Amino acid sequence: MELLDIREADGSLSGKTMERTKVHEQGLLHGTSHVWIVRKNEDGRTEILLQKRAADKDAFPGCYDISSAGHIPAGDDFLQSALRELEEELGIKAQERDLIYVGQITIYYEGEFYDKPFRNHEISKVYLYSREVDEKKLHLQEEEVESVKWMDLELCLETINKDSSGYCIPVRELEMIKEYLITHGSLLQ
Repeated sequence: MELLDIREADGSLSGKTMERTKVHEQGLLHGTSHVWIVRKNEDGRTEILLQKRAADKDAFPGCYDISSAGHIPAGDDFLQSALRELEEELGIKAQERDLIYVGQITIYYEGEFYDKPFRNHEISKVYLYSREVDEKKLHLQEEEVESVKWMDLELCLETINKDSSGYCIPVRELEMIKEYLITHGSLLQ
């Protein structure tokens, strides 16, 4: 049983915890960490690493998603969770100094998976990871990640804006990443 801290609108702890399934049934605000792996390609364009979620995930099975993301277990913090998820899902052993904080975003999604209601109300801290990554050498967590692929950031935005089926990536978050990279362009070599 996975317990999550219930959060206030600003991301602070409410003092309450609840089992993950119940949190999603009720649409309660909880924390997640999102890590975007980014690089410049040979043409100087920004690419992002997308993970394809495993086919039997409880939500958005088989969809392309953020490079690494995860719920924050009760008692953990955003950064600690981001580092743990990177290692668990992709086998990347990063340090705090390797992650660049981009900002915070609140997301609400309501739908149904496997004939059950799913209300995802999350507050996420978003990070970038720009160290060199060879996708062929990653150790993918089988029960979480089916595969990974690099995709041009602009193309990803265009694709999702036209037709988001097959993706579970918030457009606002991609725009936040793009704006951050424009403002801090020297981040990527």
